[in-house]
Amino acid sequence: MSVQPLLAMRGVCKRFGAIRALVDVELEIRAGEVVALVGDNASGKSALAKVISGVTPADQGTVAWQGRTVQIRRPYDAQSLGIATVYQDLALCGNLDIIGNLFLGREIHHVGVLDDVEMERRTRELLSSLSIGVLDVHAPVASLPGGQRQIVAIARSLLGRPKLLVLDEPTASLGVEQATRLLDLIEELRDSGLGVLLISHNMGDIKAIADQVVVLRLGRNNGVFDVNTTPQEQITSAVIGASDNAVTHRTTMPDEVWP
Repeated sequence: MSVQPLLAMRGVCKRFGAIRALVDVELEIRAGEVVALVGDNASGKSALAKVISGVTPADQGTVAWQGRTVQIRRPYDAQSLGIATVYQDLALCGNLDIIGNLFLGREIHHVGVLDDVEMERRTRELLSSLSIGVLDVHAPVASLPGGQRQIVAIARSLLGRPKLLVLDEPTASLGVEQATRLLDLIEELRDSGLGVLLISHNMGDIKAIADQVVVLRLGRNNGVFDVNTTPQEQITSAVIGASDNAVTHRTTMPDEVWP
């Protein structure tokens, strides 16, 4: 593609003590594109997502945002650029309603008083713009099914009008119907011009909505593939290390032990 990437990472490295979690990793994501990030355990997916979101800054390498070199050293830096992340645990407050979750920490005030009417209006407007069916915006999030909670988390991330959305295993805990609805929403976001980084183990989800697949293995790039022209077997081979360019030297530990 000739279109300038939203996000371009070159030679990104990340260490946790003696453990090299990422080694010279490269990644590009463009507006209106879904890039799937795949890999087995200990591949570096979690570490790369945390670098992008500013949770753990890279030790080496360059990060360019819309062609300009930037530093992402904390979550605020990522958010200021227009990067929003929805983690697998969603980080929602179950005792609060949808409105409360969307505006938690960024409440709207009018003359020093919470503007509940305006927050409800914006919540309904946002949900409507996402082509989501009617939700009770006053319902506690804990009472919602998994698919609707995932949508609430995505809606909250969209309040800041991001340009890039990072989704960590968004369908992992969903049933088939809920996952299908969520994938439809991701497609709509992509079609509206949003860049999406989809971290997933589900090859069916990837084949359904991704444009490109970036494979990480043992902390290194192990292939970038066009979803529409690449056989699934070839992508799987890159994930498990059976391809010609497979990385064979372990430099990382499992995702679960990374900070």
